[in-house]
Amino acid sequence: MTKLCKRNLVQPKPCWRLIPLLEASGLMQMAIDNWLVEQHQLGLHPPTLRFYTWSPVAISLGYHQSKFPPHWQQITWNSQPVDLVRRPTGGRGVLHQGDLTYAVVTSGLDGNRMQVYQQLCKFLISGWQSLGVELQYGVAGRGYIHNPNCFGTATGADLVLLDGNKLIGSAQLKRGQVILQHGSMRLAPDQALFEQVFGKEIFQPIKLPLIEPTAVVTALTTAASNCFNIQLEVKPLSAVEWEAISSSLS
Repeated sequence: MTKLCKRNLVQPKPCWRLIPLLEASGLMQMAIDNWLVEQHQLGLHPPTLRFYTWSPVAISLGYHQSKFPPHWQQITWNSQPVDLVRRPTGGRGVLHQGDLTYAVVTSGLDGNRMQVYQQLCKFLISGWQSLGVELQYGVAGRGYIHNPNCFGTATGADLVLLDGNKLIGSAQLKRGQVILQHGSMRLAPDQALFEQVFGKEIFQPIKLPLIEPTAVVTALTTAASNCFNIQLEVKPLSAVEWEAISSSLS
């Protein structure tokens, strides 16, 4: 269901929902993304853009990722266990600490998987460019499929800084015509925790200007409106929606 916003009566723009920045557990965040896909597939919910953070800290596994280091199940940070959560999308393990996650749920996009990735990544490139950060698409390394760390290598679906370091790792799910694409943006990763998860040889510091996560959300929201030629309607999850999402976990 893509409703048209009422403000522009000459050429009404498609209206998407913007769910405000939300902090929750990884299990709940993945349940929200799944629920948004299901509701959009049923025609009960418009395309949606949202941003979120993970609390407690978590490692998310790709849907088909069967192998990961056993010690991931015993890692703690700040005396709290690090959650291990399964994503509905593919890809490798992602450490969600000091990062910001985006999610887009939409439908009706033409092209193959890579073309869809690039259609949706336009707003990320544009938004970060407005913050003074230039991004380009990565190139898959030979060891990608054997690497449990999503940020250990880049693919053509990922966005890297000009020095080659990966800033945004994205993953995708397609159900019929509905697409879920979400991804992690590394803003301020803790080096000690990152090395505890992936090993000392993996960590590569990223060079970003000092930007608050809220400023990133604002820039990317503006970019999404422009790149997709849409109007965003800010609408937090309602009590009824929270109840439906929570019930899906039981």
